[in-house]
Amino acid sequence: MGASFDTIEENRQFADDQEFSFPLLSDPDRWVGTAFGVARPPSDKFAAFPRRMSFLIDPQGIIAAVYDVTDVAAHADAVLADLRNALGGQ
Repeated sequence: MGASFDTIEENRQFADDQEFSFPLLSDPDRWVGTAFGVARPPSDKFAAFPRRMSFLIDPQGIIAAVYDVTDVAAHADAVLADLRNALGGQ
């Protein structure tokens, strides 16, 4: 699942354009973004945008890992490696 501060309509269009196979959560009130610590302070010049982070959440709903995504191309491989390690190398 992905999330952004965009509206439902904006997220739908973005997901369609990018051909995402997963849902996007619309958080225009920034409630979820604030709870997860991705909302930027109002003084930040990029305050309109959340920090690019992702969270690996286990089946019990516990956050198992937090990623500050700086390399989009390598990010999926890092998450998959953590999943393999958590599953004992399967």
